[in-house]
Amino acid sequence: MSMLYGAPWLLAHKSMLETNKPKKVSLCDRDYVLWQDGLGKINAFANVCPHMGAMLSAGWCEAREDQSSAIVCPFHALEFDSEGCTILPGSNKKTLPQLERLELNIQGNFIWSYGGYEPKIPIPNILNEIAAEYDFIDHVADTSVETSLLAMLLIMHDYNHQNGTHRPLFRIEEIQLEKFIDQGHQSHAFYNMPTASSSLSEKISNPSLLLLPKVLKAHLENHFPSLVIFHGENGLGKVAQCHLFVPEAENRTRTYVLMFVKAKHPAFKLMSGVFLNFAKVSVEQDADILGKIYPDTPQKIKLNNEVGMDWVRRNFEHWAEIVGN
Repeated sequence: MSMLYGAPWLLAHKSMLETNKPKKVSLCDRDYVLWQDGLGKINAFANVCPHMGAMLSAGWCEAREDQSSAIVCPFHALEFDSEGCTILPGSNKKTLPQLERLELNIQGNFIWSYGGYEPKIPIPNILNEIAAEYDFIDHVADTSVETSLLAMLLIMHDYNHQNGTHRPLFRIEEIQLEKFIDQGHQSHAFYNMPTASSSLSEKISNPSLLLLPKVLKAHLENHFPSLVIFHGENGLGKVAQCHLFVPEAENRTRTYVLMFVKAKHPAFKLMSGVFLNFAKVSVEQDADILGKIYPDTPQKIKLNNEVGMDWVRRNFEHWAEIVGN
């Protein structure tokens, strides 16, 4: 159960798919090819040509007159349509479906999948709610990290690592956990993070420091196992920074960020680039520290504020029991 079969995973936001351009995605030890045709339809199949096993994602898309498109194998240029059918050379007859389809659950711009497993928990509706209220800015930091899903989730819910791993970015000096609300597969963490003072010369050389308040107030909304949302707010507007997680294999996990803002002042949207950069650097720092941790090391000491990690471990260890309730 290291990849929590039966959980829904957000494979992509539609903005991550260019029209008629294949995209390879991996989920639960299997590779798939996704592409969006000229009509906006999303196609998803196992990423293997049934002829000699070439990666379809390394091929290209062939547009049709009706704006649909076919995926073309890079090895022998066999074309497979949106039903997974092809026409063999020298034949005028279309074959039966030859490609294994990946079942998708598309909600607006969000492309979800259970990876072919029986659903155990519902798709969280929170992203639909955010999309209805906020403006989508962009995606950033689409990264595959050589680590297990559990290790990735633990670091994302380790509130103490903010003043270590992310100290160079946010200059955090202390973590003050105010409240943790446990709602089973959902939770909320509220905490404050005092930041170090910056000199005028530091702010001139790094203008993003101007956006850092003396105390960073964090609200993390967690939806186990695939989503963590950082809610931020100031006098100019609100931001919803959505971190997604996808188990590609036993020891490889993909993560990326979707950024949404709700501006109270036009200047807030102008800050979008800074928000995206903060998210990008945060993911890079998390990926870097995961590569500097010895896996499976017994934890001999415990720090304050580890309630989020305990929540992850409980939901992970008792996945089968919890989803059965």
